[in-house]
Amino acid sequence: MSTTFEHVSIDTVRAFWDRRPCNVRHSRAARGSLEYFEQVAARRYFVEPHIPRFAEFSRWDGARVLEVGCGIGTDTVQFAKAGATVTAVDLSPESLALAREHARVCGVADRVTFIQANSEELTRHVSGGDFDLAYSFGVVHHTPRPDRAVAEIRQLLAPQGELRLMVYSRVSYKLFWLMHEQGTWDLGRIDEVIARHSEAQTGCPVTYTYTFDDMTTLLAGFEVVDIRKAHIFTWDVDAYVRYEYVKDPAWANVSDAELAALEKELGWHTLVRARLST
Repeated sequence: MSTTFEHVSIDTVRAFWDRRPCNVRHSRAARGSLEYFEQVAARRYFVEPHIPRFAEFSRWDGARVLEVGCGIGTDTVQFAKAGATVTAVDLSPESLALAREHARVCGVADRVTFIQANSEELTRHVSGGDFDLAYSFGVVHHTPRPDRAVAEIRQLLAPQGELRLMVYSRVSYKLFWLMHEQGTWDLGRIDEVIARHSEAQTGCPVTYTYTFDDMTTLLAGFEVVDIRKAHIFTWDVDAYVRYEYVKDPAWANVSDAELAALEKELGWHTLVRARLST
């Protein structure tokens, strides 16, 4: 992590995600319907099968889960269906409106408390603490001060609690693909290129990326139990936006085993499991 986005206002970040909540276009069904949310989940976990493996939803039956950055509630609902009691926080009111409807139509609204809050100020809005799991998938790298968000999460975990966190990798296949698409191989522009093009919609105001060493710094006060990379998007983009799944020619003849090996080095998602340091 080199470039800092501390100057970006949280209102700017909120406005960006309100305009287009994450994964909101993962279905053509009527937005807010059960069919819509089922299709969103199916598409998310088909393209990113490492998510349910990483979250281990069923493991948290009976647990208290804090989800930092719930978006439209796809993972939230899975935790609740598995028997967890979930406190789901998001900055974007537009995302939360869909997340609340998601929980309602899936019959788990009684297991989820939704809170609109800035992840850098969690303890001002989340009461109780002592969460068994703090889960944040693809979120803290979009806040201007990720270190503050992590410090807030640390205060809300139970002594034996666990943090499961996904952030974007500094070196990944996506980085090289973006540099090729943008026609620049100036490695000094990594942050600029990724920040603008990290999401489906261009212009994300804050996007940090991390090396494994960076994560050690970010997770001060935690003991890292496991850290690894996952996820290379191997689908043809034009077909994908038409809701078709066709392998990009570059990946057409790559076996699952070869892909798994490449993801360890070039995965876009850095997945971390950590516990409070003793």
